[in-house]
Amino acid sequence: MIGERAAGRHRSMPPAPGRDAGQSARLDVQMAVADPSRTLILLRHAKSAYPPGVGDHERPLAPRGRREAALAGAWIGRHLPEIDRIVCSTAERTSQTAAEAGLTALTVPITYTDDIYEAYPDELEAVIRTVDPAERTVVVIGHAPGLPGLAADLAGSGSDKAAVSRMRTKFPTSAIAVLTVNGEWADVGRGATTTLIDFVVPRN
Repeated sequence: MIGERAAGRHRSMPPAPGRDAGQSARLDVQMAVADPSRTLILLRHAKSAYPPGVGDHERPLAPRGRREAALAGAWIGRHLPEIDRIVCSTAERTSQTAAEAGLTALTVPITYTDDIYEAYPDELEAVIRTVDPAERTVVVIGHAPGLPGLAADLAGSGSDKAAVSRMRTKFPTSAIAVLTVNGEWADVGRGATTTLIDFVVPRN
């Protein structure tokens, strides 16, 4: 279980010593998550580079990606609850996104797992279902098309219509989907009520 131990292809890291985006920079995001439900933050990695001879898994962020990852991290810090757990793909561009967003500098445990790399939405749901029940706000840093597909699958009937429309139009690099989960992590995709409350692409 994430949060209790590393198992299989999961590698849990100890805590390191140790938030705008147009229409969505608003207090109602914080109000929407200030309830007993859980908060799931889906962050697509920032813009990556394509160095010659470098395999896909090892591709780093482009300079633009480093800047936009920092903007994403700043938005998360300003508008969302305190994070309890970060779950990140082992790919270089996702690890660098976590670092450039300032997430690795938080006193928050990070789990790096191969299970996010090239994962389908149902496989990402399986990863989320392993999160420790005591952890109420979780960031997942991953890739397209799996992460956007997961966000679309979890955007239930009570979701914010404008946020859903923005997300369906495009889920670019460094975009953030914020969902609430009314239920246990173990029930995500299996009966828990999940609602998309915001979708932002921090660029300024």
